[in-house]
Formats: sequence, structure tokens, C-alpha cells
Amino acid sequence: MATPPSQPLLEGSLLERSRPARTRLLLEAGERLGFAHVGVCSAEPVDRREQLSNWLAEGKHGEMHYLSDRVEAMLDPGSVLEGARSIICVADRYASASEESVPAAPRGRIARYARGRDYHDVLRRRLARLAAAIEDHAPGHRARGVVDTAPLMEREHALRAGLGLIGKNTLMIRPGEGSWMVLGEVLTTLELEPGPEPEWGGRGDPCGSCTRCIDACPTSAIEPFTIDATRCVSYQTIEHRGPIDPEGHRSIGDWLFGCDVCQEVCPHNLPQRRVGSLPVLDPYRPRRDGFDLLEVLDWREEDRRSAFTTSSLKRAKLETFKRNALICAGNALEEGHHPELRARIGALAEDESEPALVRDTARAVLERLPPGD
Repeated sequence: MATPPSQPLLEGSLLERSRPARTRLLLEAGERLGFAHVGVCSAEPVDRREQLSNWLAEGKHGEMHYLSDRVEAMLDPGSVLEGARSIICVADRYASASEESVPAAPRGRIARYARGRDYHDVLRRRLARLAAAIEDHAPGHRARGVVDTAPLMEREHALRAGLGLIGKNTLMIRPGEGSWMVLGEVLTTLELEPGPEPEWGGRGDPCGSCTRCIDACPTSAIEPFTIDATRCVSYQTIEHRGPIDPEGHRSIGDWLFGCDVCQEVCPHNLPQRRVGSLPVLDPYRPRRDGFDLLEVLDWREEDRRSAFTTSSLKRAKLETFKRNALICAGNALEEGHHPELRARIGALAEDESEPALVRDTARAVLERLPPGD
């Protein structure tokens, strides 16, 4: 159970303690805040310039221009906190190793990380408490808690902090526990003791010869330890705001927001591989796993705001969510007879009050369907 806000995280001066002692106290404080895993690494620049530059040069970041605009910042943690010497890396578990049930059509699925409370909010509050405790108990030093909105290559730092290994699908995998984790960091000017990197059975690669994620990816977006974001279903349904090529509609399947396929097939995430008790905080417990497609296609802006309150889904604009719902609806219609759903798609194709993205997607979906009844 996390330490209540009314109780102090630390007592006494951190500066009067040795570096290993102060590090141990902060790791224990992170555990009391309820993080599943906590580790420390130095705030050294990331040695990935060539790989990152090549990936960007090939255009594999798509429309995520904030990546190409902040290359230097991403490589150097000092851009996030000037004078940073250490990084406390944390992980929260947002799902357990359990079998995934596919909702019956016509429904659209949402990725597991978006089924509960917004992880940015859940992480940020506790990271802010830890950062404030450092500044209170180490006068003259600064600390800043960040989630994934800051220009920080967090998986690289989490790797060095011993939180896990990076898999072929580019996700952080903790051997024996899997990849259902979100990451956060506290950067500080305080000098801490980096922990020894776990050996993980002498392996620096959690995948070995396994290629299940590569084979299962519906758009062939994954190559070993790299991903073409422009092909990824998560990118297409979340980051990409324009039309989706009709040739790729079937690959979207029933994914309305995000995609978990590469994690669902990963052997580290299978129930029989679960080790010990793996806590999932209450805020992450699912409120819903998907949406009725016909309902979404009838939404107005107030419906979107009401459905997405306190959720990571709130970054999805109404027109892109409807675009996704139309594509999922077309795929559902290829699998079964849903006259009301087909009629609604037809109405949207002709509704001049709808944005062009919605009308054009509706028309593209109808064009690839066989004639209706």
C-alpha cells in the first residue's frame, strides 16, 4: 500500500548520509509510494545518436515531429533538468499476465494501458512527491519528476537502472513478469549510487530466438529491436490524425485505440510464466475494455468528453475516434450481418455536418464492402 500523503517519505538530511545510504532511502521511499519497481542510474547522455538519427532519417517516426525536433534534448537528460546527476527510474504495472478476451462484434477494443485511469496522472503525483522529498531533505539540490511527455529516452535509462530489458518489439520486458508496465523518472542533481545491472540469467536479450511479436504484428511493423511507427496500428489509431489508407483497413482489425498484439503473444506475458505476486494498482484496473461501435458513430463532442474523463483516451479527437470506429465497423461487417451499423456508416458518408475525415472514411469503408441488403 502506498504511503499516505499525510506521512513523510523521508526523515533527516540526505546530505549527511553516504551516497549508498541516501540511495537506499530513496529506493525504499519509491517502494512505499507503490511503484512496482524502482532503480537508479546516472544521468549520462544516451549513446544512441546514430540509431536514432537513422530511424528518423528513414521517416519511421511518421508525424511525430516532436521526436525529430528534440533529438539533442532526448539524448541528454540535462535538457530536462540542468545539472542532473542521477535518475530514479520507476515502473507501474497496469495489467497482469492474463488471457485477453476479444469483445464480441460490433465492438472496438482499446489497448490495456488506456482502460483505467490516465497513467500520466497516476504516475505524476507520486513522482512529484518523491521529487519534493529530495529537495526538502537535500537543500540546494533540485529534482524533477517526469512521465513520457518530457524529451527523455526512458527505456534506455530504465534498462541501465535494472528495471528490465528491451525486447524485439522495442518494449521494456522484465523477465518473469512481462511488459505490461508504464515508466516514470525523477531526475535530480543529487549524486546517487547506480545499482548493479541485473544479469537476468546472463542474458542481455529477453527474446533469444523468439519472433512471435514480429510474426503476429498485423502490419509487419516490427523488425528485431526496431519498429516502423508509420505501420504500427497504435500509431495509426492514436498519433496519425489524417485518413488511413483503405488498403490497411483490414489490418486494424477491431482495434479502436492502440494495439496490444505484440504483447499478447509475448511468452513473457503468458499466464503460466507469471512469477509471484505482481501488483496492479487500483487506478489502472479496467473501467471498460472497448466501446460499442454504433454508439461511437452517434457521438457528439460532449459524449467523447464524458466517456474519456480521467482516461488516456482523452487525447483522441472525436473525428479520429470516429474514423477508427468506422474502420472497425467495416471489418465487423465483413464478418457478420449488422444492418443498423451499415446504415449508420451510409448516413455518415453523406452527412455534411461531419468533418471530411469522417465522411471520406465512411465512403472508403462502404466501397470495400459487398453490396448490402
